[in-house]
Amino acid sequence: MADLPRTVLISGCSSGIGLELAVQLARDSRQRYQVVATMRDLGKKGTLEAAAGEALGQTLTVAQLDVCSDESVAQCLRCIQGGEVDVLVNNAGMGLVGPLEGLSLATMQRVFDTNFFGAVRLVKAVLPGMKRRRQGHIVVVSSVMGLQGVVFNDAYAASKFALEGFFESLAIQLLQFNIFISLVEPGPVGTAFEEKLLEQASGAQFPGADPDTLHYFRDLYLPASRELFRSLGQSPQAVAQAIVKVISSARPPLRLQTNARYSALTALKAADPSGRLYVWSAHRLLFRWPGLLSRALRCLACGCFPSRVLPG
Repeated sequence: MADLPRTVLISGCSSGIGLELAVQLARDSRQRYQVVATMRDLGKKGTLEAAAGEALGQTLTVAQLDVCSDESVAQCLRCIQGGEVDVLVNNAGMGLVGPLEGLSLATMQRVFDTNFFGAVRLVKAVLPGMKRRRQGHIVVVSSVMGLQGVVFNDAYAASKFALEGFFESLAIQLLQFNIFISLVEPGPVGTAFEEKLLEQASGAQFPGADPDTLHYFRDLYLPASRELFRSLGQSPQAVAQAIVKVISSARPPLRLQTNARYSALTALKAADPSGRLYVWSAHRLLFRWPGLLSRALRCLACGCFPSRVLPG
């Protein structure tokens, strides 16, 4: 007798990684998944529905979900048959870049409400059922910025660090219930979301930021960030494929970095527990040798540097 398809609930499916993941799972040749693809604004569902094709209404349904609302989460789960979720993918997120002095606390709190507390809210909703059934899988789309801080991404990186600590802690307990947690850590991903974020940041005023900091942000960070995405950026399809493999694994990993070319940068932090190597290297490359940074990124993109850097 064939196994029943697993119900997969995915947040943030209007574009990017969430959209690609929902479509790939719904089109699984073995029909192992029943996908509930959610988004905060159903007015943006057209792209997803077009990409789903014949899977729409068969192995994929679209539902409204605002991860910042208890009522929205409860309503979404009521629409799922039996209210049972076998795989939860926390993908909804909000980006934020800019000088700290020019960012309001309210804006930073919205980042945490979406990226961190939104994920926690969903987990609290599905966890009792998973524990009762003694099975489940929680996938969290984190970031390499949950492993290392990145200049002018202070609040965003902090929200991803929070995710890493929370879910690593929770993973220990949940193994007792045969529930797995996987933290997926993409590097730069080329999406309309990222392009729009950088475009908005380039035109923002950031009141309260001093002239020197604004210069560093606009004239050093933004060009370097665009070069990073051009050189090392993955496609949403590639990240989604990596997540599909994690979901289909019998023993899913706790952590997965999806971009091998970016791992040379995260290895700088791992190579020196004091943190000085990464912070000093990042500082010098951005503020003192931006030309060298650009050349280094191009070398990483073409494979001139090894994908792994091991401590000596």
